[in-house]
Amino acid sequence: MTSERTQLPAPSTEDLLAEIKFDIENGKIWLSEQRMLLIHSGVMGSLRKELIETLGVERAKGLLMRFGYAAGQRDAELAKRIRPDLTSREAFWVGPQMHTIEGIVKVKPIHMEMDIEKGEFSGEFDWHGSYEAEIHMADFGPSDSPVCWTLLGYASGYTSYYMQRRILFKETQCVACGAGHCTNVGKPIEEWDDPEEIERYLKPDPIIDQLISLQSEVDVFRSGIGLQQEDEQLYKSVGKSPAFKKVCRLINRASQSRVTTLLLGETGVGKEIVAKGLHVSSDRSDKPFVAVNCATLPQELIESELFGVEKGAYTGATQSRIGKFERAHGGTIFLDEVIELPARAQASLLRVLQEGELEKVGGNQTQNIDVRIVAATNEDLQQAVQEGRFRADLFYRLNVFPVFIPPLRERTEDIPALVEHFLDKYHNMYHKLTLGISDKAMNAFKDYSWPGNIRELENMIERGIILTDNNQQIGLEDFFPSLVEPSHPLNIIDKTGNLCEENSTTEANDLNRQAQELLKDGFDMEAFEEVLIHNAMQQCEGNVSKAARKLGISRPTLAYKLKKISGE
Repeated sequence: MTSERTQLPAPSTEDLLAEIKFDIENGKIWLSEQRMLLIHSGVMGSLRKELIETLGVERAKGLLMRFGYAAGQRDAELAKRIRPDLTSREAFWVGPQMHTIEGIVKVKPIHMEMDIEKGEFSGEFDWHGSYEAEIHMADFGPSDSPVCWTLLGYASGYTSYYMQRRILFKETQCVACGAGHCTNVGKPIEEWDDPEEIERYLKPDPIIDQLISLQSEVDVFRSGIGLQQEDEQLYKSVGKSPAFKKVCRLINRASQSRVTTLLLGETGVGKEIVAKGLHVSSDRSDKPFVAVNCATLPQELIESELFGVEKGAYTGATQSRIGKFERAHGGTIFLDEVIELPARAQASLLRVLQEGELEKVGGNQTQNIDVRIVAATNEDLQQAVQEGRFRADLFYRLNVFPVFIPPLRERTEDIPALVEHFLDKYHNMYHKLTLGISDKAMNAFKDYSWPGNIRELENMIERGIILTDNNQQIGLEDFFPSLVEPSHPLNIIDKTGNLCEENSTTEANDLNRQAQELLKDGFDMEAFEEVLIHNAMQQCEGNVSKAARKLGISRPTLAYKLKKISGE
């Protein structure tokens, strides 16, 4: 028996890479003699999501494990053909290495013992960067149980075929459950305490009768939620992370009462969306929702805008007008940036909160008002009270039910849902249909700190749709030009059937030589940049957006440089 551990080197992948060929002439990709497909992980994620929502978690898990099992068996067959003369360990490594090459997961062995002749196997492997865990979290958020079902089926199918006996794997920890990486353990079926529990997912099961039953359950569910679907759409478009689910729970509690709510959080976190969510889930949903940004109102007109004005109250008041509070009567008023209210307006707001009545500017009669108040600020109101900028009694009235909305950098699990929401919004607005954003762009989104929060994300998506043609994918360069990576080498079959190689290393060497030539006899960076920009603008016929993409910089950056060149 041989024992393998992490310190033992894996064989080179050159023999596997040499077997991958792109037959562009015939529209086929080959791995040795097997035809392969390149499938977007996002598309696979959509299929996976639909299976879960249609069949339920248990049946979807079984179907995906059987799918992975079949793929594992195919690769195990390939392993024995590609490495027939190597040791068992080196040949076995085809499976983990193919998973890495295919972009599915990076496999790192923790422990492995195998003896094909005796049928003995014991192995533990770490999985890093599991695509299945990533797409599951993007669609459903964190999970209570491991979710790498396809990968698990692959490991069982591959090892069972290779060892010529039933070897089953269990995922003992998963990124979707909060772990730093996924881990799976494999051993012969009879050595597991619950082999039936594992193996039942690998057995085909007829589902026609169950689907009929499931459809009836769906009909009952739909009839039960009724109009609530429309109300809950606001939450669905915002996110599924634990941080935001906590916000939703608090807002749902608040909506069941008339309590004044104070929303706290950085600029752009979506406070108005949360306020609307509170309104539509309350018993006031059929009444007006009025949003007011206090920071945008002129100081001298804030009171009249909020509480109304009587004719002749001041110069220019040629007729009586109702204010925002009267417009919101019976419903909800959202006061964003409430810290910007001047002292008199604060006093009037306090009266509304305490007495439920208001008085128009220039008037001498009070009127009762029934309004649910939701206030918001991105500043520390308590500190403003200490500095004398905000009334203490008003602060205590507003702070009855505070809700903190976390910044986007603390809820990156919500980014895919938000991206999808904004794509739908701006596809409709601009009458365009792109193929969404690339996987690299999504990874960059998750690594970005988002100082402007959701508002910044929305602006990025809008810009990406404007810059991208119909039926094209929005690439990384449309969001972060400096992060664009060079292409990687590919094996390509030309029309004659011969293998040719395109390697970005050659291009990089050419650029390096050009740079060395430019620097030989002195170099004027500003002049060179000006000439480069001038040529790009000429080639793009003055189109700044196209020229920016050609130069690999953002449009605002190019616009700034053009102004600088022209001396404006």
